[in-house]
Amino acid sequence: QVQLVESGGDLVQAGGSLRLSCAASGSIFGFNVMAWYRQAPGKQRELVASVTSGGTTNYADSVKGRFTISRDNAKNMMSLQMNSLKPEDTAVYYCNGQSYGIPSRNYWGQGTQVTVSS
Repeated sequence: QVQLVESGGDLVQAGGSLRLSCAASGSIFGFNVMAWYRQAPGKQRELVASVTSGGTTNYADSVKGRFTISRDNAKNMMSLQMNSLKPEDTAVYYCNGQSYGIPSRNYWGQGTQVTVSS
């Protein structure tokens, strides 16, 4: 079973940048889609960005133009470059991998805290 481990969360001022990384313990070739989700206190977990095995990306409207998702199948890693951070980006960010197959299976990391101060 592949394990996902996030890193890169930190405290940053508004307008700053962070780069989150998600390292997989095994091959990510088996993930049809990989994504970043976030969950702020008192709110539901929401999709931030996703990338397919073919490289197609999708972003939440709230982060379009500021965040960039990427995956490196050779290195079994996924990243999220976050620029122009806002206080409302404060949340725990989770790495997700969705396997091929029916039904697909979801894999989650433990999360990394991003805090943006105003």
